Amino acid sequence: MSTGVRGPSIQDIERAATAGRGIVRETPVLSSRTLSERVGGTVVLKAENLQRTGSFKLRGAVAKISSLGDRCADGVVTGSAGNHAQAVAYAAGIRGLRCEVYMPETAATAKMDAAVALGADVQLVGTTVDECLDAAKERARTAGLEFIHPFDDPEVVAGQGTLGLELLAAMSDIERVVVPVGGGGLISGVAIALKAARPEVEVIGVQVDACAPFLPSLAAGAAVTVSSALTIADGIAVKRPGGLTLELVQRLVDEMVVVPEDDVAEAMVLLMERAKLVVEGAGAVGVAALLAGLASASGPGKTVAILSGGNVDAGILSQIARRHESLAGHRLVLLARIPDLPGALAGVLSLVAARGANLVDVQHIREGFDLHVRETAVQLVLETRGPEHAAEVSAAVREAGYSEPRLLKRGRLRRSGA
Repeated sequence: MSTGVRGPSIQDIERAATAGRGIVRETPVLSSRTLSERVGGTVVLKAENLQRTGSFKLRGAVAKISSLGDRCADGVVTGSAGNHAQAVAYAAGIRGLRCEVYMPETAATAKMDAAVALGADVQLVGTTVDECLDAAKERARTAGLEFIHPFDDPEVVAGQGTLGLELLAAMSDIERVVVPVGGGGLISGVAIALKAARPEVEVIGVQVDACAPFLPSLAAGAAVTVSSALTIADGIAVKRPGGLTLELVQRLVDEMVVVPEDDVAEAMVLLMERAKLVVEGAGAVGVAALLAGLASASGPGKTVAILSGGNVDAGILSQIARRHESLAGHRLVLLARIPDLPGALAGVLSLVAARGANLVDVQHIREGFDLHVRETAVQLVLETRGPEHAAEVSAAVREAGYSEPRLLKRGRLRRSGA
């Protein structure tokens, strides 16, 4: 499965670290008692979500542009879902270089706006990163710009490997490192750095089930393209691994696992609530794998979960938080049938208030349910203290005679008095 392209050496990674000095931030390694207790081992978090531009991608972008020297005098171009775009724009801006970026039409608005704010000329193309990469390569050919691949490039991989050097310098008792995987640039670079110094350290890659091409590609011994579903882990939604990165992963990575989308959402919430860290879906997949037991944290040494990025829309965070509150029993949705008379709504609201539930939202629904002409349905969204309290409030509403309306059957008309 050789690509014919030389993978970076530990010396290349060390040179990338020198190139990034003063630009790339050495991000903190944070302990997590909550996570350690839940998974039964010592877990620490490498908070790359606190990196400049919000993700590890700056490491590779700086390394690549530094390696180009005067060849990129006319500017650089790339394709990206967002994080790589911001990183290239930032690195190009430091050098005073022109930067063009092709992003999918479905890219997160926050990531597009951030790339523009960093000086990139952003063009929207298609719905996938692959389409954007094709457009960027063609632009590089016709405009004389230097193309910067987001992951399948030795210099980019070397830049991502500087994160591994930081881990080695920060602790001597690393047992395993759990790494988010999209195209494979980060895990390849980290694995090279770690295995060069500590071959016994386990490197575990994590993909999200909505887009996970590495397992079939590793099984086939060649890059396999998979379909990609809508995912909150958009930063790693790469449908096909690179030839170079697949070869490096095959040789250096100990295990690759896949996590469900819902587990990623819960990991994001845990990181917000307990670690006080805002982490995007792609950055939270390692924590999700540990919580689900797909990656182990057992053993005497430390398990490092790399939080690869923190660029997430506020709207997604609020949706995830609401979903978590519902799953945890702190958010209850009740649908009740009440008389369509003055004071009827006040009666049911007084009932739930007397049980200590806090009203978040109320909505009248008159269509789609089998209701008497003098009845209405109301949907109440309530905050509760937990599952037991939610069950108590629901029971009280039912006992008071507020039944849940039945859906209206097709072709049936409910007549008054029927």
